[in-house]
Amino acid sequence: MASSTKKKTPRKGTATAGKEKKTAVQKITITKKGAKPSPPASMKQPKVRQKAPAFSLPNQDGKIVSLSDYKGKKVVLYFYPKDDTPGCTKESCAFRDGIHEIHDIRAEIIGVSGDSVESHKKFAKKYNLNFPLLSDESKKMLKTYGVWKEKSLYGRKFMGIERTTFIIDENGKIDDIFHKVKVDGHLEEVLGKLDKASSQTRGESFFAEDLSMDQLPQYLEFLRLIQGMRTNIASDA
Repeated sequence: MASSTKKKTPRKGTATAGKEKKTAVQKITITKKGAKPSPPASMKQPKVRQKAPAFSLPNQDGKIVSLSDYKGKKVVLYFYPKDDTPGCTKESCAFRDGIHEIHDIRAEIIGVSGDSVESHKKFAKKYNLNFPLLSDESKKMLKTYGVWKEKSLYGRKFMGIERTTFIIDENGKIDDIFHKVKVDGHLEEVLGKLDKASSQTRGESFFAEDLSMDQLPQYLEFLRLIQGMRTNIASDA
């Protein structure tokens, strides 16, 4: 008698022979509670002889100040970390005391930090600061000028303003940059640079401002006489 063999039927929901059940794996990113994403670092800092980036920000009185307002003038643009802190106060008061010398060289001064308009107003009033302090709470200008950087203090890293001063010429180009400024003696550094730049400008504009076309032949003759004297001295030596 032939034996009958029952064919096993796979249970509903189980894997069939030769096939494995696929399981979807979901990638989970765990973020610490309360953790804030790190703010982006600055853009690449503009260089000397490049066009200074344009800006329009409110000063301590809420008035919008733009770089274009200073067309035809030199600008001392200094970035400082925070209102009413020892180093920033000393730096700002030095510029306050030297403002007449700065104006004599036909230059203007502007301070910038990430503090609010109200903070700037109190800071300016407390120390009688007689120039604009611009508020950049969004950090846009700070990043554009490359001064918003990662800093370190007692082993703790954080984002902040690197004390920096830009000298911008009458044509809106960067004439010089002072990196990681040391407050002591900084005013003298800036005045020295401004005075040197002004002397160079005066020399370049000598013909245009001080000589008429009628005087030009006499001036050229004078130069030839000087050159002749130098030649004779060199021959006798």
